[in-house]
Amino acid sequence: MPRRRLQIAFRGLPLAAGLLLALSPGAAVAETDFTRLSPAERAIFHQQIREALLGLPELLQDAPAPSAPPVTSVYQDAIDQDLARLSERDQALFGPDLPGFGPPGAALRIALFTAPDCPDCNRAEEDLRALAQTHDLRVTLLDITRNAALAETLEIDMAPSYVLPDMMLRGHIPPIVLERYLKR
Repeated sequence: MPRRRLQIAFRGLPLAAGLLLALSPGAAVAETDFTRLSPAERAIFHQQIREALLGLPELLQDAPAPSAPPVTSVYQDAIDQDLARLSERDQALFGPDLPGFGPPGAALRIALFTAPDCPDCNRAEEDLRALAQTHDLRVTLLDITRNAALAETLEIDMAPSYVLPDMMLRGHIPPIVLERYLKR
């Protein structure tokens, strides 16, 4: 358990013990074994603690704000390598002379890897065509079999796959999700 969570949990321990005693009148703390609560009892207990904390916000006013986990991770090297590969192949993915649609100088760029006889690929292209109508978006269409070397270099092994300048997404992505990626 991260240190900050542990501090918050420790601060809440007396409150939780008090709530438990309040929930089971006559029960002594020594008789209560938290590990023996059923999942349903734990859910009820959790909800009651939550309601109590929400009803008494002053108990939490000095609690530290949750922080985001550090950006560096065990995967940072792999992420950096993927980003370098994308950057090195920018023209092969997003060159203005490649087949596709949308304005060649668009601010947003996506390369879509498709395959013949792929129903999800057709749907992905239709979704991107609709998004290109409302966004400054250029979509490059790449056949995964004709561009096998590029797909292999990027470790793309399925269609449809979407490649943005800073990420790769596998499988059909609903338009509402794609739109969120475009707005970030």
